[in-house]
Amino acid sequence: MSWLASLRRRWRRPAPIPEALWRDTLAALPFLAALDGGDRARLRLLCQHFLVEKEFSGANGLVVTDAMALSIAAQACRPLLHLHGPGGRAPRRAPDLLDWYDDFVGIVLQPGAVLARRKVHDAAGVVHEYTEALAGEAMDGGPLMLSWEDVASAGERAAIGHNVVIHEFVHKMDMRELQAGEHPQGAPTLPQGFLGTRKPREARARWQRVMKEHFEGFREAVSMAERFGGEPPWLDDYAAKDPAEFFAVTCEAYFVSRERFGQEFPALLALYDAFFLSARPLSV
Repeated sequence: MSWLASLRRRWRRPAPIPEALWRDTLAALPFLAALDGGDRARLRLLCQHFLVEKEFSGANGLVVTDAMALSIAAQACRPLLHLHGPGGRAPRRAPDLLDWYDDFVGIVLQPGAVLARRKVHDAAGVVHEYTEALAGEAMDGGPLMLSWEDVASAGERAAIGHNVVIHEFVHKMDMRELQAGEHPQGAPTLPQGFLGTRKPREARARWQRVMKEHFEGFREAVSMAERFGGEPPWLDDYAAKDPAEFFAVTCEAYFVSRERFGQEFPALLALYDAFFLSARPLSV
């Protein structure tokens, strides 16, 4: 898939993003407008390549406009700005960072949340069925679904650390190296020399140790709030579901409300900086 993606970049020239459209996109997303000039320029050019490689479709009568597609592209590309390549090495060119998202092409936009039927087995083997409202869903090796209602509110919801686009695209990063039958664990491929480690196994152990400590602490805080009326955590309690959702929810907050995130999770801030700021910015 990465070979096909590289061919697209070579033979399909991205069209420049109109200045007015870019300005409107940044105005609606203050956490992107706050980036410095160099990062905004790299983000804009990454978006041009992203829009060449991905195909948008609207469901239930929704018509996808250029502004809608660009808003999603800008938020999806935000985590890539200073990231290492998916193989753990520094990319040669910035567009190569889109290899993190090379296992799918389609992005389906729903007007609002989608109701999905779920079935789970508890520890006793009893089957429980329920309906879940989804603002987004990332499928391993398949398309990505987003609720436009939730995407459109990204600017306002940044204050509470919410961002459905970043959430689902981070899931895609987490899923990228999965083997058949495996489930995401909130542990994407780490860069070489992560936090001074020498071996991938050592780096992964460091990552998992910090993530486990914070995940368990968050679950305890949610439990205390629900059972004893304690103060609820700042983040969405959906992060308590499992390690993969904890990773995705905390990444939302890391990118859209960094200062508050650092106050709540200082050790996670250092861990995520080591991951998401692992490579020098490259030209596009």
